[in-house]
Amino acid sequence: MTEQVPPASALPSTRTLLGSTAIAAAVATALLVTVVLPAEYGVDPTGIGGVLGLTDMGQTKLALEKEAAEAAARPTAAAVPCAPPPPATVAAPEVKAPSVAAKAPSDVTQVTLKPGEGKEIKLTMREGARVSFSWATDKGVVNYDLHSDHPTTGAYHGYGKGKGLATHEGVLVAAFEGRHGWFWRNRTDDVITVTLKTDGDYQEIKELK
Repeated sequence: MTEQVPPASALPSTRTLLGSTAIAAAVATALLVTVVLPAEYGVDPTGIGGVLGLTDMGQTKLALEKEAAEAAARPTAAAVPCAPPPPATVAAPEVKAPSVAAKAPSDVTQVTLKPGEGKEIKLTMREGARVSFSWATDKGVVNYDLHSDHPTTGAYHGYGKGKGLATHEGVLVAAFEGRHGWFWRNRTDDVITVTLKTDGDYQEIKELK
């Protein structure tokens, strides 16, 4: 294999090399005067560094270096040991037994109604007592009557009634002391289970036979 040597005419002349070197030197000198000196030493012979904000940068850098050198030259005061303060006396907190509030009764009661069958659930309540309630069927609808019978006169006292309902909720407020509650009847051809949830002020919940 023969190595091919480029002809002398293809190589740059000495004059060209000298020109390129002179240009590179001029560019380096210009960068030194306009960028390096202002940015590093705060010296701006041309004024360009001030326009570009490089002079302030250089002067700030020099000032920081001077402050650091002066701080390093200052004598350091010897630390004087001091005795720790006596521990503070903390009084033990008074422990009080937690008060236990009486919990209002809460029950979930179910009745199963055959076709045409009716059943009754009653709460024993004081006059003015309040009970939150909700009931729902597992399928189908029922008729209901929320009422009470006066314990001495036997007079009927109604709170509300409805037909063809699958669910109902509200607040029962006892009009007098006695038994208050719900009567459901199943007028469909299916067996239906009614689930009653009660929560509030009552003494007893019972299915009346």
